[in-house]
Amino acid sequence: MFEVTVEAGFSSGHYLRNYQGKCENPHGHNYKVFVTLVGEELDSSGLLLDFKLLKQVLRPTVAYLDHFMINDLPPFDKELNPSAENLAKYFFDKTREQVHQMSAGRVRVKDCTVYETDTSFARYYE
Repeated sequence: MFEVTVEAGFSSGHYLRNYQGKCENPHGHNYKVFVTLVGEELDSSGLLLDFKLLKQVLRPTVAYLDHFMINDLPPFDKELNPSAENLAKYFFDKTREQVHQMSAGRVRVKDCTVYETDTSFARYYE
């Protein structure tokens, strides 16, 4: 099995609904996102998927969230809390279909990890 991982970053604000504590107040993070792909076969160039292509897949999602209050953006504007856990699933879902199409199903998203701080992260996988 082969794996490749890329990292992206963005800065955004958020607050948690139905939460008692400091995080119920608006605050910001410098997020780091790691997306790992997995597959059994390499392409004719000896790559699972070009890092450049995976970064291109992430770019619109990162741009959508960067320097915004995440609570103001769908799907986080109603009841879905912009927790690190939900952001990890959001990146997973946004990446999965594109990677499947780009690789004709040869490559899949293994997991997405979102760091809120240097020492705290959430990961989503299926």
